[in-house]
Amino acid sequence: MALRRALHFVFKVGDRAKTATFYREVLGMKILRHEEFEEGCKATCNGPYDGKWSKTMVGFGPEDDHFVAELTYNYGVGEYQLGNDFLGLTLQSSQAVSNAKRLGWPLTQVEEALYLTQAPGGYPFYIVDKEQPPHDPVTKVSLGVSDLQRSTHYWATLLGLNVMDKSEEKNTVLLGFSDFQCKLELRDVGGKVDHGTAFGRIAFSCPREQLPDIEALMKKEKQNILTPLVSLDTPGKATVEVVILADPDGHEICFVGDETFRQLSAVDPKGNELLDKAMEEDKSDEWFAKHNKQKAAA
Repeated sequence: MALRRALHFVFKVGDRAKTATFYREVLGMKILRHEEFEEGCKATCNGPYDGKWSKTMVGFGPEDDHFVAELTYNYGVGEYQLGNDFLGLTLQSSQAVSNAKRLGWPLTQVEEALYLTQAPGGYPFYIVDKEQPPHDPVTKVSLGVSDLQRSTHYWATLLGLNVMDKSEEKNTVLLGFSDFQCKLELRDVGGKVDHGTAFGRIAFSCPREQLPDIEALMKKEKQNILTPLVSLDTPGKATVEVVILADPDGHEICFVGDETFRQLSAVDPKGNELLDKAMEEDKSDEWFAKHNKQKAAA
């Protein structure tokens, strides 16, 4: 499955300005592209909402060879409830540690050269206090599962990820498509997985010709398919095809055709400017304050 690769994790954000500060100024990531949409995504990329929303891709480099974050902002939704499904994103950057200390962003040292911090909304991020590597600094995404053996079978046997490491002491399994990509860590939470309303989605690419095979295998294995093979249009950009799955604990998984996704995910040099413009023009906070109302809590 070497042709498959890890792409991004989707986070729902309630405060776009604070979130932008965290990714740009604390972590040191770049805005790769920014897009505004007038109605919800038919593959529920922005969650179960059908109103206006935006998508901002951020990372240390292009999505061709970096694992990045997709930040979805639903206008009118101010906060989301966290569950125990997303357990953290780990990256290596002593510069990010220095940035956090300089900016007064809360950091907790959990072991030698390892710090825990939170993105706005409460999402946990682990920062390894070592020099940022020349390749992608993002090393793993950690998700909670209720049955480690069952989940390992799903991700390794059905989806084709390789088991890289196991820890009985920590109740974890580390998987990935290759040594040079961001890994997926599954951690047994000892009970039911709660996705709250902040639930995210992990995305992978594969050759377009593999998408029908993935869908057929999941049907055969009686696994959950959230969105059968569908084409997604982005005005003025490449149309991509995706299949959205859910693992036994309900973690959402997107497989997208690699060939057109590489076109869609090309870095937009105006991304930073477009995000700043959208935040400046977003008067939703002012409107809610003026009417003595609060944004919805999902």
